Amino acid sequence: MTEEIKRSYLEITSLDQLKESNNPSEDCAVELIQKPDFQLNKFFYKNVGKNHRWIDRLIWSELEWIKYISNPNLKTFILKYKKDLAGYYEIIFHPDKNEKEIAYFGLLEEHRNKGLGSFFLSYAIKSAFNEKINRLWLHTCSLDHKNALNNYKSRGMKVFKEETLKI
Repeated sequence: MTEEIKRSYLEITSLDQLKESNNPSEDCAVELIQKPDFQLNKFFYKNVGKNHRWIDRLIWSELEWIKYISNPNLKTFILKYKKDLAGYYEIIFHPDKNEKEIAYFGLLEEHRNKGLGSFFLSYAIKSAFNEKINRLWLHTCSLDHKNALNNYKSRGMKVFKEETLKI
């Protein structure tokens, strides 16, 4: 049986385009992971993606995870809600194009639908543009959370490419 998956690529090219969502709670905090820890990235990848068929990295060995998170152009940010882990995003700087890519972004299931995602994405966009980059981009697909595409668009990101995959 073949399934069609719609993938959308979105970008934002200026902080002026951001439609910011404010912090919904004083109990929210975003932290940059200063000392990369592959176990943390692996935990989020597995748990955020479990209902969205994030499977590519599930077969990675510890060495593959360590190599990935050791990339000096990769940064991982986590969202904490009431001091509990709530979400994460991985952002990769591409110096050849002076742009950043949000490789993964998401909330743990128990923290969804509370307005945290729109705040967290606003934070991601603002922090990406703290450095003078040409654009920030990402892709999402119809397997991701039902609100993902709308959240990206609501924050000011624009679709620049769409494709349909058959799996």
